[in-house]
Amino acid sequence: MTNILVVDDEEQIRRMLNRTLSGIEYTCTLASDGAEARKCLEKEFFNLVLCDVNMPGEFGIDLARHIASKYENTAVIILTAVDDPQIADAAIEAGAYGYIIKPFNLNELTINIRNALHRRKLETANRIYQQDLEQMVEERTSRLQKSFEGIIQAMARTVESRDPYTSGHQQRVADLAVAIAIEMDLPKDQIEGIHMGGLIHDLGKISVPAEILSKPGRLTEMEFAIIKTHPRMGYEIIANIEFPWPIAQMVLQHHERIDGSGYPQGLSGEDILLEARILSVADVVEAMASHRPYRSALGIDAALKEISDNAGKLYDQKKADATLRLFREKRFTFGQ
Repeated sequence: MTNILVVDDEEQIRRMLNRTLSGIEYTCTLASDGAEARKCLEKEFFNLVLCDVNMPGEFGIDLARHIASKYENTAVIILTAVDDPQIADAAIEAGAYGYIIKPFNLNELTINIRNALHRRKLETANRIYQQDLEQMVEERTSRLQKSFEGIIQAMARTVESRDPYTSGHQQRVADLAVAIAIEMDLPKDQIEGIHMGGLIHDLGKISVPAEILSKPGRLTEMEFAIIKTHPRMGYEIIANIEFPWPIAQMVLQHHERIDGSGYPQGLSGEDILLEARILSVADVVEAMASHRPYRSALGIDAALKEISDNAGKLYDQKKADATLRLFREKRFTFGQ
């Protein structure tokens, strides 16, 4: 059953519309002004409201605007003796589906009612479809995100299983990189990408012989050259995976330096991905502060001095400054 609310201060008009519309299987409720109409709307659902413009109390256009904002599944048609193009435009802007001048033709009225109800039905169905579609996309995105996280965690564990001396290094670098990104007020999605990139930035080390990774003494030039291949090897492993973040480039560029002295491409300045500039600082700090097979931990003070001394030279100035603030002012510490 289709419910229609008739709002008009003239009782004769209300009764006539009630007789006419009830005769074509519409159920009508009558209200003499906006206040009474609002009470009816709070108690019952109406498919359509037929509303006069000039009534005691609330202006009909304001009532139409209220209905459009609060009752999205209810259509409104203005039915009035006011023949004013400006008021008609205001009614349409307020969300009315039609503006009919009294005295009106009953056939014209019923056609307008049918069209308004059909249009509202289509709009409601489309809105429900869009809501369902958005929910489906959100659910699929969430599942895909979890899949990416699982893949990245598996990759991280694979690297650390071959290099026990740097166990936890990638996680700690990721933690610090995220803290730097938050300190710089980067967008949430970008921070998530930095976290993922940090977790596998040393992925390419799975191609480096274990005896080099765990060698207790100083590396030879040849061995260091092999170590330096790990950013590109990591990049090649994941280059064809369509992550929602530029993780492959983060992995490739995390040993680049602002002055162009890094590797493997010798990039400089802003040619280096922003995320990679963050990871490079986090990587240096964690590596210097931690134990390695070929040396004891140098400590966080030495690591921060390295960043401070070379800010703007080897390391991006803003990322370096954010890192120093984290440790010196906000007491950042690495987790276990």
